[in-house]
Amino acid sequence: MWRYIARRVLMAIPLIVGIIVFNFFLIQLAPGDLADVVASDQGGGAADAGFVQELRRAYGLDLPVLTQLWVHLQKVAMLDFGFSHRYGAPVSDLIVSRLGATLLLALTSLVLAVLVGAVLGLVASRRPGGLTDGLVSILATLAYSAPLFWVGLMLVVLFAVQLQWLPAGGFQEITQVPLNGLALLADRARHLVLPAATLALFFVAIYARLTRASMIEAMSQDYIRTAKAKGLREGRIVFRHGFRNALLPLVTMVGLQAGSLLGGSVVVETVFAWPGMGRLAFEAVSNRDLNLLLSIMLLSSLVVVVMNLLVDILYVWLDPRIEVTS
Repeated sequence: MWRYIARRVLMAIPLIVGIIVFNFFLIQLAPGDLADVVASDQGGGAADAGFVQELRRAYGLDLPVLTQLWVHLQKVAMLDFGFSHRYGAPVSDLIVSRLGATLLLALTSLVLAVLVGAVLGLVASRRPGGLTDGLVSILATLAYSAPLFWVGLMLVVLFAVQLQWLPAGGFQEITQVPLNGLALLADRARHLVLPAATLALFFVAIYARLTRASMIEAMSQDYIRTAKAKGLREGRIVFRHGFRNALLPLVTMVGLQAGSLLGGSVVVETVFAWPGMGRLAFEAVSNRDLNLLLSIMLLSSLVVVVMNLLVDILYVWLDPRIEVTS
C-alpha cells in the first residue's frame, strides 16, 4: 500500500508544476498587467507611459516571458506569492488569514453532505419505487435545482429573521468582552450552521441519488446472493458487502467535486459575509489584484489535487484489489 501511495504522490508533482505554469500563462493572457493596475491606482486614471515602464522594470515585467516564469516558479517553491497592492500586505499573509475559515466551511459542508446523502441514498435503495424512495427523489431534485444564493437567503429569512435562532452572517459575535474557550467554540458553531447547510444541500442531493443507484447495483451482484445463501444476517450483507462497495462511486464523486465545493463557497461566503477565500477571490477579481488572484487559483488547484490523492488512497482501503491491479 505504501508503494502505491508513494507512486501517487510522485505522479502529483509534475501535475502541480503543470498547474502553476498554466495559471501563470492564463494571467498573462489577461488585458494589462500588474504595472498598469498599480499605475492606474496611483494616478487615478491614465498613467504616464514612463512611470508605467519604471514599474514594469521594478516588477520584472520587462523580462522575457520564460524568464518571468522561471522566477515565478522559484518564488512559489520558496512560498513567496508576492505582494497585494490592494491590501498593502503579502499575499501569503492574506491567504493564511482567510484559509482557516474556508477550510472550516468546506470540510463541515463536505462531511455533512456525505453523511446525510449516503444515509438518504441507503434508505431509498432498500425499497426502490416505494414511498421513501419517491420522497427522497423529490427532495433531491428540489435541492439540486435550487440556486445556492436563494437557499441561503431563505434560510436567513427563516432561522435568523423570523425565528431568530441563528445569526444571519459573519464569523463570530462582536462583543465587548472577547469570547474564548467553549463560549467561542459555541459561537463559531452557531455562525457556521447556516452557511454549511446551504453549501451542503446541493451536494446532499447528488450524493443521495448516487448512493441509491450504487446500492441498487451492488445488491444485485452475485456475491450478495452468495452471502444470502450462506445465511448471513441482512444487516451484515447490506453494510459490510453492499454499502462498502457502493461507496466507491461516492468517493470518486467527492474527489471530482472538490473544486465545485470551493466554487460554491464564493456565493455562500458572499451571502453570509463569511471571511473566507471565496470572498477574497471575488475581491481579487473585482480589484484586478493579479498576484492575489494567481495565488488563489494555485491554491484552489492544489486543493483539488490533494483531494484526488486522498481519494486514491481511500480507494485502496475500500478495495485492496486496486493496489494489485495498479
